[in-house]
Amino acid sequence: MRPPSLTDELLDTLRARVTGSGGTHTTTAVFTGGDLATVPESTPDDVHAAVEHAARAQRDWAATPLATRLAVFERFHRLLLRHRDTVADLLQAETGKARRDAFEEFAEPALVTSHYLRTAPGLLRPRRRAGALPGAVSATELRHPKGVVGIIAPWNYPFALSIGDLVPALVAGNAVVLKPDRQTPLSPLFGVELLYRAGLPAGLLQVVLGDGPTVGGAVVDTCDYVGFTGSTRTGTLIAERAARRLIGCSLELGGKNPLLVLDDADIPATARAAVRGCFANAGQLCLSLERVYVHDSIFDAFADAFVAETGRLRLAAGYDYRADLGSLTSRRALTTVAEHVDDARAKGATVLAGGRPRPDLGPYFYEPTVLTDVTPDMRCHAAETFGPVVSLYPFDDDDEAVALANRTEYGLNASVFGRDRRRAAAVGARLRVGTVNVNDGYASAYGSTDAPMGGVGASGLGRRHGAEGLLKYTESQTVATQRVALLDPPRRLPYGLFAKAMTGSLRIMRALGIR
Repeated sequence: MRPPSLTDELLDTLRARVTGSGGTHTTTAVFTGGDLATVPESTPDDVHAAVEHAARAQRDWAATPLATRLAVFERFHRLLLRHRDTVADLLQAETGKARRDAFEEFAEPALVTSHYLRTAPGLLRPRRRAGALPGAVSATELRHPKGVVGIIAPWNYPFALSIGDLVPALVAGNAVVLKPDRQTPLSPLFGVELLYRAGLPAGLLQVVLGDGPTVGGAVVDTCDYVGFTGSTRTGTLIAERAARRLIGCSLELGGKNPLLVLDDADIPATARAAVRGCFANAGQLCLSLERVYVHDSIFDAFADAFVAETGRLRLAAGYDYRADLGSLTSRRALTTVAEHVDDARAKGATVLAGGRPRPDLGPYFYEPTVLTDVTPDMRCHAAETFGPVVSLYPFDDDDEAVALANRTEYGLNASVFGRDRRRAAAVGARLRVGTVNVNDGYASAYGSTDAPMGGVGASGLGRRHGAEGLLKYTESQTVATQRVALLDPPRRLPYGLFAKAMTGSLRIMRALGIR
């Protein structure tokens, strides 16, 4: 099943954007399991060539006035909104997600681009800083681009987590070498094509395709900074490799995200929102909520409401908005989900909803699944399932809920539901995670592009969005100008008296709040 927008002409255009001499690779049409598109493969030599070409283009781009750079992204933003349906078609074809999830993914780069169009001038302008001594030294902080940024994007949100990350890198004056996942290159390539249509200078944005260890490793070994979204295991290897070169990296990795339902929660509203937070994109979302902790006093009532809402979800393959849930993206993902559920069932877990694949809908479909009686010896208890599987657990009070939620190596996203929003927010502030959503699953924090988003612990390091989402692609430089000598006393003044006078000056400046 191939969407009408994916024409041979468009495929030829997208393939031409790849720097690749290593043969070809054929991607899968997820809804059917058949062939979707054949694309070039890159070699490590291709990666080196792409970095060299990008570096040459970057020198002129960095010298281009920011207002001129931003004009490219104003045009890109308009083009992106105009081509919403093509983006959604490509995303569905190569990931199998429902169209509503494809629209949500399309919206993220649009929001990010709009945000940095508004905030980049303030973030990147020279800033006056307090000098070593008022009147004697002036200091200015400048922001320079890193150079060539490598972006290694995942398969679950291939458009949002490639285009949404490379836009701020380019705005900051960098070049980018992008490596999408092998299964999902089409939507990122279309985003690249739109950027070039918007006037991005030739060669500034390069695309390489291939396996992670070989081609991805070459990206890490040649770029000046690396952004990666994916598994904790791979992220750890990238961090080690980047550390050997003393370059920075930003890593958004795995999660086993908790949802806390406090005793004062609105049960029907919470059940509806929780279903969205747990099963969006068929659970293939780093921010998905896989552990749901519910206060004892409302556990049965919430479980009934949650199971009922889960049962209302419509699973289907199609390029329209009728489906609530789409397919898993690969046979590998389906196998992991099935193994986690089968293992839990065999060890005594209760399946309240779902629990089986749906080959009648497509080769990788799996029903949204709700479990109880999950114990630590079950694989789904602590390991990330990354699929439509959620476990319900009771708790006695807020302290126990926080302790249970924090009992994990991960720390990406969390959700707290309760009628008393201040109390819910206070509970959320005690959770060891990068983002907390009160009375929502994940969209409130993720959609707040003025605020940072990222993980702690095994969920990664660095942030996207907010000021850090742009400034991480820059190097800060301090230019300090001395007007009066600071460390050398007048020729005839003994250094001991000079030190005493300077100590007095420091005391006075502290008392006056000057320094």
